[in-house]
Amino acid sequence: MSRQRRSRQPMAEINVVPYIDVMLVLLIIFMVTAPLLTQGVKVDLPEATAEPISPESEEPLVVSVNAQGEYFLDVGENKEQPLDGATMVQRVGTVLRNNPKTPILVRGDRAVEYGRVVEAMVLLQQAGVNNVGLVTNPPES
Repeated sequence: MSRQRRSRQPMAEINVVPYIDVMLVLLIIFMVTAPLLTQGVKVDLPEATAEPISPESEEPLVVSVNAQGEYFLDVGENKEQPLDGATMVQRVGTVLRNNPKTPILVRGDRAVEYGRVVEAMVLLQQAGVNNVGLVTNPPES
């Protein structure tokens, strides 16, 4: 009886090339869509030299005041729908009850009357906000 020699075959290897291709396609998709995920309310911010917020702070709650003086909040279902003052106070109060350390920022359009931004800050104070930051663009050199 002749003995058949078994040839040793190498272990099966996983072909990772298709996974790399998929990963690169996903990377491109995320790179293209990430800039589109910024806040939806168009606000022309004033320019000012200011220190940026530290990156280790929590995600801020942003109240926007557009050129027409309408208020917007970056939480909830309809972020692009204007809010009245009472609704804004109620929503901000809810956020602060869940997380009292949430930083609050106001984005006021450069064309809006100063009084509307002050009214937004008064409404935030009614909601229990103690500190409010103002968002600006850095000056162009």
